[in-house]
Formats: sequence, C-alpha cells, structure tokens
Amino acid sequence: MPEKDFIAISRSVSKGAATLRKAHPELMQAFSGVGKAVYPDGALDNKTKELIALAIGVTVRCDGCVAHHAMACLDKGATREEVVEAIAVAIHMGGGPSMVYGAEALEAYDQHVKDRL
Repeated sequence: MPEKDFIAISRSVSKGAATLRKAHPELMQAFSGVGKAVYPDGALDNKTKELIALAIGVTVRCDGCVAHHAMACLDKGATREEVVEAIAVAIHMGGGPSMVYGAEALEAYDQHVKDRL
C-alpha cells in the first residue's frame, strides 16, 4: 500500500475548510466556536485534548482528522511516545481496524516532524 502524504492531506483539509467558510460562513463560524470552547486548557490541557482528538480520528478512520490532529499534537508539544500511547488507547477501543489505522496516524505524526526539519 502506498504511503499517504499527510502533509498534503492537511493542506487539503485547510483548503476545504476555507471553501466551506466562503459557502456557509455562519456554519463555519459556529464550528470554529465549538473548537474555541473545547480546546483551551481546563481540567485537561490542550495537548491532552489534541491527543484525544487524534485517537478519535484513528477510531473513525478519518484521514483529514488524523492529519490535522497529528500536526496539532506536534504543535502542542506532544512527544512521539505520547502519540503512540494515544494510538494504543484508540486501538484498544477500536479493535483491528484501529490497529491498521493507528500505524497511519503514527506515520502522519512522523511526516509532520520531518516536514519541520
């Protein structure tokens, strides 16, 4: 199976969001508002929330979610080891399909690391 380009997928997600923002600004403003309400530090810090989001992306097998949240995990200072543990929880909850997709999530994180070197 060819390697997915998660950097390109991240860019595509951003482009798609911009297109939706122009087509339905009220919807995208509301969606952005949910993120602004959810992601600030609280009982859980932002990094932990991004690790949770990455794990959910694995369980639902969403390329765009994994690409975006792998980059966000890196932005928030998550280590590769923390990403691996979040993926492990996703695999536990999602079974075999999450195991297959968990490897892709780790590849997404690694691609974002390499892209920043």
